Amino acid sequence: MVSQNNNSDFIPLGSRPIDRAGHHRSDPAWLDTAFARDDVLVLLVHKGLPLLAPDGGLVWLGPEAAKVAPDARRLFLGLDKQGTPVFALGLPDGFELESSLIAGTGEFTDFRMAVTRLAELEANLASTARSIFEWHVSHRFCARCGAESEVTEAGWKRICPECRAEHFPRTDPVAIMLATRGDKCLLGRQKAWPAGMWSCLAGFIEPGETLEQGAARELHEEAGLICHPANAEYLFCQPWPFPSSLMIGMLLPAENEDITVDPHELEAAQWVSRTEAREILAGEHAEIFAPPPFAVAHHILKEWAERED
Repeated sequence: MVSQNNNSDFIPLGSRPIDRAGHHRSDPAWLDTAFARDDVLVLLVHKGLPLLAPDGGLVWLGPEAAKVAPDARRLFLGLDKQGTPVFALGLPDGFELESSLIAGTGEFTDFRMAVTRLAELEANLASTARSIFEWHVSHRFCARCGAESEVTEAGWKRICPECRAEHFPRTDPVAIMLATRGDKCLLGRQKAWPAGMWSCLAGFIEPGETLEQGAARELHEEAGLICHPANAEYLFCQPWPFPSSLMIGMLLPAENEDITVDPHELEAAQWVSRTEAREILAGEHAEIFAPPPFAVAHHILKEWAERED
């Protein structure tokens, strides 16, 4: 089954993408010229944190960005609707904002806090940049021979100078699903979450299984529910840069109500009614609150709660 809303254009972090213009990534001369253009737009990331202005939006620099940190890693993000090139700079760990050329322009902000203050396009760009830069940090060395690999393709590829193996940014598929049974849905919580926050269950898709099979497996492993993959309903997905996942939202009807929680995965799980789900989303429930609107789990619960069936 597929939701009538089966697109992800409205999902935070994934909406309002620009043209990635991938054909320019292998043209160093074009990239250098684009980076030096007067109208170039450059965002900055330091240790996974975007630079935010006092008003909450991203700090955007022009060609002067090249002087901020000459050893910064450059990533070509694409072209906006006006054909303006957009880049991100991954600043070195030792970069100190207070003593730099951009002191006073803003502050590097935790991404989860930053995203609530960003426009849709900015959130998409900052999310993409974070994912790519974090991939470079954790994939410096060739997985085939162990030699240190080199960055190429405008930041979208690494190649090993020894064995010539090519390495590309990975995205891990994660099923994030709401189990349902009649007029109830299952919410779970992890001990590390803020008190009162409950959400959908989620888990990585394993090699050799489909999205639907992985979602059903995770529900059985974490909560003891029996769900048939053939009954799974895809809703929408979200790129999630922690560090680089694709969250695939689904609904799965359960065959049983008895809950058996895996304490290694969840602190607790419970069924809530559709009426309660609406109260949770409205912030009116006495004990439970939902994940924030920038998280796809919020939209999965909202999709189900607003249905009449």
